[in-house]
Amino acid sequence: MQPVDFTTLKAACSELRANWLPARTEQVFQRDRYTIAIALRTMKKRDWLDISWHPQATRICIGEPPPRTPDTFTFSQQLIHQLGGLALVAIDFIAPWERVVDLKFARRPGEEALYHLYVEVMGKYSNAILTDARNEIITAAHQVSQQQSSVRPIQTGQPYEPPPKLTGTIPSLGESQVRWQERVSLVPGGIKRQLLKSYSGLSAALLDTMLLTANIATDTSTDALTGDDWDRLFACWQEWLQTLETGKFPPAWTENGYTVMGWGGVQPAKNIQQLLDQYYTDELNQQLFSQLRHQLSQKLQNILVKLGTKAKTFKDKLQQSDQADEYRQKADLLMAHLHNWQPGMKEMILADFETNQPVAIALQPDKNAVQNAQKLYKQHQKLKRARAAVEPLLLEVQTEIDYLEQVEATISQIDKYQTTADLQALEEIRDELIGQKYLEALEYRSRSTTDTASTNFHRYRTPSGFEVLIGRNNNQNDYLTFRVAGDYDLWFHAQEIPGSHVLLRLEPGTVAEEADLQFTANLAAYFSRARQSDQVPVVYTQPNRVYKPKGAKPGLVVYKQETIIWGKPQGIGDR
Repeated sequence: MQPVDFTTLKAACSELRANWLPARTEQVFQRDRYTIAIALRTMKKRDWLDISWHPQATRICIGEPPPRTPDTFTFSQQLIHQLGGLALVAIDFIAPWERVVDLKFARRPGEEALYHLYVEVMGKYSNAILTDARNEIITAAHQVSQQQSSVRPIQTGQPYEPPPKLTGTIPSLGESQVRWQERVSLVPGGIKRQLLKSYSGLSAALLDTMLLTANIATDTSTDALTGDDWDRLFACWQEWLQTLETGKFPPAWTENGYTVMGWGGVQPAKNIQQLLDQYYTDELNQQLFSQLRHQLSQKLQNILVKLGTKAKTFKDKLQQSDQADEYRQKADLLMAHLHNWQPGMKEMILADFETNQPVAIALQPDKNAVQNAQKLYKQHQKLKRARAAVEPLLLEVQTEIDYLEQVEATISQIDKYQTTADLQALEEIRDELIGQKYLEALEYRSRSTTDTASTNFHRYRTPSGFEVLIGRNNNQNDYLTFRVAGDYDLWFHAQEIPGSHVLLRLEPGTVAEEADLQFTANLAAYFSRARQSDQVPVVYTQPNRVYKPKGAKPGLVVYKQETIIWGKPQGIGDR
C-alpha cells in the first residue's frame, strides 16, 4: 500500500485550506479503531473530514459519510465534547517538511485557537493528539506510556512534545544543479537509493514517478547517468519543489497507485480528497476482505470436518443396526431347533426358513440354547432402539452440513474484492454465522452490522431486457425470495446443489422467452457450487411455491411444481 508522504500530505492540506476554512465542527464519529470523521459545515456545504492514524494508511482527507451505527469509542466522544460547535480556523504544518499537521479550533475565525488537534503522519508511529491552548494533552488516539517510550511518552495531562526533528538535508529551490548533483553522486549507487539517502521529505513512490518522467530506470547507477539524464532529472526535481511552493497539484491515478504530481498518471483524478479517500478505502477494504474471507473459509472447513466425522459415526451405527433383523432371524432359528442343541456347543448351522441356505449361529458354550436365543433377541432390540435414536441425530447433522456447504459455496463465489458490495456481502455472512452461533462475535471485529440484509444483489439483464437479481449470501437469498419476489416473477435455483437464489423479474402481462429462461438458468448454474460443470440441472417455479420450513436456517427452502432446465455456467464469468 502506498503511504502518504510529505508531498501528498502537503497537497491534501492545500486543498483543504482552499475549500474548508473556516468550517464549523458539528459532529465527530469514530469509524474504527484507527479513523475518526469530523462533520464540517461551511457557508456552502457540509461534509466529513477523515483523520486516520492507521499504520499503513495514515491520512487526512474528505471522506464518505459514516454508517448509521452506534459509535462506542471514547476518543470521538472526547473530541466532540471539546470541539463541538467550534470553528476549524487553520490547517498548518508544525514545521517545514515535518509530517505533522496542526488543526486549530477557535470560537470564531480570527480568534486565538482554544484547541489543537495534531495529526502525526509517521507510519506505524502515527497518532492524533488533542491539546488545549497551552499545548497540554487532553486526549490521544494512542497513548504512549513511559515504559513504552522514554524518548517521547504521550499521556493525558502532559505537555505536547513534537516528534524529533528531521536530521537529513532539506530540499531547496535555491540549490544549484551542480551542488545537487554532487550531493547525490558523492557515493556511487542506484539513483533512487542515493536520492533517498541524500534528502529528507522524499518517498519511494514519489521517486518512482519522478524517475519514470525523467526516463531513468530506478536502479540506474549514478555513475551511469549522462549529462542529459541529470538535466532531465533536475528539471523534475525543480518542478516538484515549485509545486510544493505554489500548492497547485495535479492528482492522477497511476498503474500501481496514485500521484499528486501528475507524473506517470494514467487517469486524472477529480480532486485530491476523492483520490485519497477512494485509494485508501479500496486498499483497506481489500485487506479486510482477504482476511475475513480466509477466516470464514478456515472456520467453515474446520466445522465441516468435525460434522463430517460425527455424521460418519452415526452412519456406521445405522449400518450396524441394519443387522438387527439378522439377529432376530438367528434367534428364531435357534428357538425352532432347540432339540439340536447340545451342552458345550460353540456354533450351530441351521437352514434358513425361506431360502433353505445354511446359517451359522455363534453360541456361548456356558449358556443353553434358550439363553443364547434370548441374547440374540436382546441384541436385535438394542439395534432397533439405536436406529430410532440415531436417525434424527444424523438428520440434524446432515441439515447442518447442507447449510454450511451452502454458506461455503457462497463464499467461494465471492472470490475477489472489486467493490464495497463484495466486502459487505462477506460481512453479512460473518454476521449470519455469528447469529447461528457458529462464530463468536468477539473473534471478529465488526465495522458495521445491521439487522437487515443489504440489497446489493448481483444484477443482470436477459436478452429481452428483463432484470435478473441474484443473492450474494443466505440473508440476501431469503430477502430476495420472500420480500422482493412478486407474483409474476420466476424463482431459479440449482437442483439439490448449494447456490444462490435467482429471481427473474417479470412485469404483469409479460412472458419470458426461451432465451430468457436459458440465460437465467445459466446464471443460477454459475452462482452455485457446480460452477465448473458443463451442464447443471436448474429448477424454476413461481415464488409463491417456495417455502421456508419452520426453524430452517437462512437460505434453506423447499419448493414444489418446479420445472427443470439445464443451465450452462461456462462463459457467464466473462460477462
